[in-house]
Amino acid sequence: MKRLWAIMPAAGAGRRLGGDTPKQYREVAGAPLMEHTLRALLQSRDICGVVVAMDSADRRADTIASLSHERVQTTLGGVTRAHSVLAGLDALKEQVAEGDWALVHDAARPCLTVDALAALIDRARVLGEGVILAEPVADTLKQVNGQGEIEKTVDRSILWRAQTPQLFPLQPLRDALRHCIEGGVSVTDEAMAMERAGQPVHVVEGASSNIKVTVEADLVFADMFLRAAEDR
Repeated sequence: MKRLWAIMPAAGAGRRLGGDTPKQYREVAGAPLMEHTLRALLQSRDICGVVVAMDSADRRADTIASLSHERVQTTLGGVTRAHSVLAGLDALKEQVAEGDWALVHDAARPCLTVDALAALIDRARVLGEGVILAEPVADTLKQVNGQGEIEKTVDRSILWRAQTPQLFPLQPLRDALRHCIEGGVSVTDEAMAMERAGQPVHVVEGASSNIKVTVEADLVFADMFLRAAEDR
């Protein structure tokens, strides 16, 4: 791993959360949610630069102080997460070199800790292959048919809930995402694109606190977690 770049897709509207303000701009612990997420990435000196992929109609960027950081740049996002991540990678084409890696992190995951990020990067260096933060599934899982009837209980021992950051060699990730987009394949995270390309992807256990803010209760949790972290 020569250099490590971070991509943050932030062009979504966060409609499931509701309200007129995209969730990345909702305030938690005294700052917009995306501000906390950027701060978490910028704490790592392993990351040489961060690209934030934003909506072309976004007029709220001036509320995010960290967007003016010397290691941060912005680019226009796309219609899907995959389009935005690819746009972020393409924005770096004049800056990257062979052997560089890319880390993708959700703008709506502000509770990433320095230790978790360091563990992910260290694991990628040891393996030389893609790694993602993930959490073992703890709940009992049921497979249900179209009529709402349980068909079977699914073995949860082999199931993990994917989180971000997700970390891969940069050029193979760019190629995998472009291949999916050009083929009309919808992918919900970068690991899925790499899996389809036949690339190995490993998991590093992440914390349950590394939530993706989706509903109002998540905002309350993130506010409490971040305020407690400031007090430590």
